[in-house]
Amino acid sequence: MADEIDSPRLRKLDPAGTEEFWAEITEQGAPLVEPVLDDDHEVWLTFLYRSSEPVTDVSVFGGPAGWRAPGNQMHHLDGTDVWYLTYRVRADLRCTYRLAVDDVDSAAAKAEDWEERTANWFTDPLNPATFVYPEDEFLGNAETVVSLIELPAAPAQPWLAPRPDANPGELVQHLHRSEILDNQRRIWIYTPPGYRPDDEPYPLLVLFDGDVVRGPMPFPTILDNLIDDGRIPPMVAVLVDSLSQEVRNRELPCGRPFLEYQTDELLPWVREQYRITTDPARTIVAGQSHGGQAAAFAALNRPDIFGTVISQSGSFWWSPDDDHEHEWLTRQYAEAERRPVRLYLEVGLQERGPTDNDGPSMVVANRHFRTILHSKGYDVTYTEYNGGHDYVCWRGSLADALITVTADQLPA
Repeated sequence: MADEIDSPRLRKLDPAGTEEFWAEITEQGAPLVEPVLDDDHEVWLTFLYRSSEPVTDVSVFGGPAGWRAPGNQMHHLDGTDVWYLTYRVRADLRCTYRLAVDDVDSAAAKAEDWEERTANWFTDPLNPATFVYPEDEFLGNAETVVSLIELPAAPAQPWLAPRPDANPGELVQHLHRSEILDNQRRIWIYTPPGYRPDDEPYPLLVLFDGDVVRGPMPFPTILDNLIDDGRIPPMVAVLVDSLSQEVRNRELPCGRPFLEYQTDELLPWVREQYRITTDPARTIVAGQSHGGQAAAFAALNRPDIFGTVISQSGSFWWSPDDDHEHEWLTRQYAEAERRPVRLYLEVGLQERGPTDNDGPSMVVANRHFRTILHSKGYDVTYTEYNGGHDYVCWRGSLADALITVTADQLPA
């Protein structure tokens, strides 16, 4: 039985006319985007691959395709060199993805190591738009390039580009050793334009996975532009490196030693050098994925230091290895007395696949956490964006979060 074809363009494609079709796609770029006739807010989005030689399967990783077979497998259009996978999506989608050929039964498909798993993935040769994770010589990480989709109605991200007329802040990199964690990491300190050590103490932002400052998230530029436009108060930011993926996975998920490192070693060291607040109401802790979870954990356990949480796609599905029930941190919030903290939560609508050990999706886990917080009387802002677990989304919406949580600190 032939696969049903949703794409209007592919439905009318003559197998003898594929050269003309590929010429069109080469000129306009992929994926193919077509209107849905009965809905102005949705489009048909079709991933395409041209097979110059016989292949067994073609996979899409990321975006609406998700990460697992068979849902991310392209279909072959009989009698042609066309492979395709079509989704009906909202026209505000922003996401990244990669492709793979003959992946389903490969050794890589069984690999547990992420680098091994993704070794044969590649950018879409028909899509010129890319998003780059730059090389990190300090950690020995190679550059990673992924393909980018930004549909016409995707939210604007007006804070990312440097402005020639905006006064830049200063970003300084340090190396900081922890006796608690027995390791050394990079710490970046951002000070706003006009920073003076004899001013009133500045609001403080602590951001995990601080190495993203090198590329995926142009954090200093975001702060420069928001401060220049008067959308947030001038603040000092402390960006904390995660070292390696192995260290990150050990330290960030509700790690008490990592929290003690922040409160007992890192912040006292920062306060010796910079004029920062000790008021938890003016102190933000933020992160993405396990970093968002770590931020919420920090505020639950040390509300005397961290009064505001920004969690972007927080990994609230997680539980310790010795706990066989998911959503450990959500249960801690449910059982504890309400803390004097406020939280800004967001998650991507494309984060709907199961998590580790058949856990709830990111969307389900974040919605559940939101509901528990509301039931406990917390001050919560909750949003959902049409994208995935992706810095290409987080780099824009972090600005929205900062604007929201600092609004009461701006002059009336």
